[in-house]
Amino acid sequence: MNKKEQAPALEPIPKSVMNIAWILVLGAIMPLLDSTMVNIAIQDLSVDFNVGLGFIQWAVTGYVLAMAISVPIVGWMVQRFNGKWLMIGANLLFLTASMALGFSGSIYVLIIFRIFQGIAAGFIMTLLTTLVVEIAGRERMGRIMSTIATPMVLGPILGPVIGAVIIEFLSWRYIFFVNIPVGILAITLMIMKLPNFTPVNRKAKFDFIGIALLGIASASLIYGIAAVNNRTTIGFAAAGAAMLTIYMIYAAIKKEQAILPLSLFKSKNFSAVMVGLFLAGIATNGPMLLLPLFFQNVKGFSVLSAGLILIPQGIGTLVARPLIGRLTDKLGARKVVMASLAFAIIGTIPFVFFNQATSLLVMGIVLFVRGIGISGATIPMMTDAYMGMVKQEIAQASVGTRLMQNIGGAFGSAVLATVVTLSLAGKTPTVPLMTTAYHDGFLLALVLSLVMLVPALFLTNKKFTK
Repeated sequence: MNKKEQAPALEPIPKSVMNIAWILVLGAIMPLLDSTMVNIAIQDLSVDFNVGLGFIQWAVTGYVLAMAISVPIVGWMVQRFNGKWLMIGANLLFLTASMALGFSGSIYVLIIFRIFQGIAAGFIMTLLTTLVVEIAGRERMGRIMSTIATPMVLGPILGPVIGAVIIEFLSWRYIFFVNIPVGILAITLMIMKLPNFTPVNRKAKFDFIGIALLGIASASLIYGIAAVNNRTTIGFAAAGAAMLTIYMIYAAIKKEQAILPLSLFKSKNFSAVMVGLFLAGIATNGPMLLLPLFFQNVKGFSVLSAGLILIPQGIGTLVARPLIGRLTDKLGARKVVMASLAFAIIGTIPFVFFNQATSLLVMGIVLFVRGIGISGATIPMMTDAYMGMVKQEIAQASVGTRLMQNIGGAFGSAVLATVVTLSLAGKTPTVPLMTTAYHDGFLLALVLSLVMLVPALFLTNKKFTK
């Protein structure tokens, strides 16, 4: 009698490994929540410091650019130095900058320390992925990645809610002060509980040219995209593309000595992940910007109410997260991503038709479904990026995935915002016209969710064993 085909049994993850993963995640909560909470406070900052929104926007832009530039640097440092103390140092810098921001007396001080925060955030987020992948082991990478993805998927959802509550009842300064207890706890646990991470190459040379080219390229692309100005966008996007082209020529010469070797792209699943993460910036992250604006401008909600209605989406991501990790380890990323994209598509289609009269209950259910899809589309892709890689390649791969997430996220927000803006250009923004404009934005997100199915076909697929 033939045995039925079944998926291989999964070995439980040791408690010690999970504890390390959760401690690292705790340190990442600060930058992920903080980046979204500050967006809520822009108007209050503008009033308090008596400056225009265009200038105060540098509190956001400076943070993002500093984070992008720091990513290639940490990719080199983690190869040479103990990852434990790099992570502790990055958290300490973020905590110190947060305290300085809370006491800021001028807009210039605020922007300077937001840049320091951005540098620390770039280190924290790149180290988070690198160190967790190092301790995970190939057979449990999906479950571990689903753990570290918790702040990544919840940050954009819960950040605006928490930020709105703080602004409503306290002051924008507490957006930064709230990091103090979290930071102290995270740093204490890291000192006491984190193991030492042995550097994979203490003799790794500082690839100044490669780091500079990647840093300038990503910063140029992000700044150009964020500017949403025809001349500025074209100029900086062209400069960023030129820097990337020069980097590819340089990396082809340097080969394995480059900070992001081109040899990584010989792996079809790594290349597919890079394309998929960029598309995800538009298809899944972009709507994170549109959703609260839709509820405010079309449904007439306050900032706080708009944040609260997004909670079902956060619940969807939380519910799906453990299952996504287990299925990724059992089946491989391809099947999980494709099934999850189906949920994301189902959870996006109704927003192409929702209007002022749509029931909040219906919207909540759709957001819950969408939350499941978002969780399952991104976590397995991040997991699959490291499949088949040796220890030394992990840090290099983290540089690539983190840069692509930064660029894709900025591109997604800017593109969808531009679609809505162009749809309203020269028109009086009545509710029906704004509804149509948001429909256009959600339609583009829907189309690109469908396009994401193409790179998903090239992800890892684990076969059943008899």
